[in-house]
Amino acid sequence: MVQGVGLPRALTIAGSDSGGGAGIQADLKTFFALGVYGMSAITALTAQNTLGVQGVHEVPAEMVAQQIDAVATDIGVDAAKTGMLASAAIVEAVADRVRAHGLRQLVVDPVMVAKSGDPLLSADAVQAVRRLLLPVALVLTPNLPEAARLTGLAVEGPEAMREAARRLHAMGARYVVVKGGHLHHRRDESVDLVYDGSAFVELAGPRFDTPHTHGTGCTFSAAIAAYLARGLDPVEAIRQAKEFVSRAIQAAVPLGAGHGPTHHWAGADLDGPGWEMSRVARA
Repeated sequence: MVQGVGLPRALTIAGSDSGGGAGIQADLKTFFALGVYGMSAITALTAQNTLGVQGVHEVPAEMVAQQIDAVATDIGVDAAKTGMLASAAIVEAVADRVRAHGLRQLVVDPVMVAKSGDPLLSADAVQAVRRLLLPVALVLTPNLPEAARLTGLAVEGPEAMREAARRLHAMGARYVVVKGGHLHHRRDESVDLVYDGSAFVELAGPRFDTPHTHGTGCTFSAAIAAYLARGLDPVEAIRQAKEFVSRAIQAAVPLGAGHGPTHHWAGADLDGPGWEMSRVARA
């Protein structure tokens, strides 16, 4: 944390969602709701709304690296997360800067496909994620299709989730969270599987009957990063992030004609460090 200030700092390295429901916009809203100072390194611009992605413009890898350098060398980073990285060159630049700045609390959300089905990660970048990014990840948060693509397994049930988690941990990620939202074997619950290399922990949460889930993966991984920045251990950070995103989904906003966004304020933690500092300053 900032010496003498006590305000946790979190960095999102991700794409911009012009519709505001996912990407850096969702991440910064999450950081703010949890009382954490948020910063961003933008990897791509998307023309996007609740119906889908209409266009993508990648930021040059060198510029992504410069953004990370700028905030890490001045403001400092207590925890970081990655989202949409678009290309192998950007993955390489991000992994290089993570190592250069010693960013040990990195949450990797291996964003590959938008909620609408539009691809957000090029085919050649998947291998770069496996080879370069997973070894520097403290926490990895794939959904079932992402876990399948990273491991080559058909991840369609609880035991396959366990095997995928083992393989992803072997690739370097220290804590693997295989999200179970796509698995409907428990009718009223969504169960995520956490693996630390020695033990499995199941985290169950309510399943909500709503199409308005745009940005849930971004929000979840950003919340983990925020809680890590606040000093929680990884498993507790994951647990509280799941509770945060459940509240945000329950209060999801029916904006637009497609998949509406989650409601970040519904999960707000008004006891977060930033909110506490604000109250003290006003007193």
